[in-house]
Amino acid sequence: MTLSSSTPSDKALVPFVSVDHMMRLIHHIGVEEMMRGIASYIEADFRRWESFDKTPRVASHSPVGVIELMPTSDGELYGFKYVNGHPKNTKEGLQTVTAFGLLAAVETGYPVLLSEMTMLTALRTAATSAMVAKYLAPRGAHTMAMIGNGAQSEFQTLAMKAICGLKSVRLYDTDPAATAKAARNLTGQGIEVVSCTSSEQAIEGAQILTTCTADKQYATILTDNMVGSGVHINAIGGDCPGKTELAEAILHRSDIFVEYPPQTRIEGEIQQLAPDHPVIEMWQVITGKVPGRSSDRQITLFDSVGFAIEDFSALRYVRDQLQATGLYHALDLLADPDDPRDLFGMLQRAAPPKG
Repeated sequence: MTLSSSTPSDKALVPFVSVDHMMRLIHHIGVEEMMRGIASYIEADFRRWESFDKTPRVASHSPVGVIELMPTSDGELYGFKYVNGHPKNTKEGLQTVTAFGLLAAVETGYPVLLSEMTMLTALRTAATSAMVAKYLAPRGAHTMAMIGNGAQSEFQTLAMKAICGLKSVRLYDTDPAATAKAARNLTGQGIEVVSCTSSEQAIEGAQILTTCTADKQYATILTDNMVGSGVHINAIGGDCPGKTELAEAILHRSDIFVEYPPQTRIEGEIQQLAPDHPVIEMWQVITGKVPGRSSDRQITLFDSVGFAIEDFSALRYVRDQLQATGLYHALDLLADPDDPRDLFGMLQRAAPPKG
């Protein structure tokens, strides 16, 4: 019940995590520790994969980018993320990807968390990559080639360090300034950083090959002759129709692991292949239903496009940190009239005094 026309009730208030609060939360917990925490939540939710409502994200494409909604529910909580992908934005001084997300109680439909997700998506994308690499990368993998040194590169590197024990990263980007930026940011983070001048140089001695480029076009970041046996490919740049990074021949030599096939076949590297090309769902590996890496010479490929359950997991993780940290605003988001049937009366009582 509202206390007055100007004082929202507790029912009207929804915790809102701003960008400032998210950054303070990350520093409070620690970047690597937070990615470990998010990865553990994602892994736990993948273990109960079959309890979720699942659907490919709803995408609105334009010549310059894509805007998407990513919904899911486990029957108790409903979650969605709004996210865009506009490769041209960087040249205009804007982020390629921005996002925000929400959790709501299924029983009432009332939101229980609203959060920025530009920063959180960077964390959950890297946490997912490293969680998967824990299952698929060659035993003792210690070096990663990071091809594409934009906003995601440092997060990918530190997640692999925190979760997989990565010791060295070899950086390459077609823009040397991006490589310099990534190298600068990773200095002092407890990992060897090698700046490279070509993709070929970057993959020398690397057991994990991560591609994360932003062009919205069919591209060939890795050619077939660049990929030898016994590596794990972490392909995370593809996220919409027409956007790929790997030569098709690599796919035919790899065991391919995906999040949700109906979405990945539209948006991932496997859009280059026949609709019935065999792939393995990661939840099946995590639950032990099917094997992951089975030999030292195997090429494993995580064809990652990002899926709503990962965002759901990340939002659950953040929500669980809020009570102890207080790092949120109480946002007056929901109308709460004294009588649920009298929304108009609530409006009338909020009218400013006359005269």
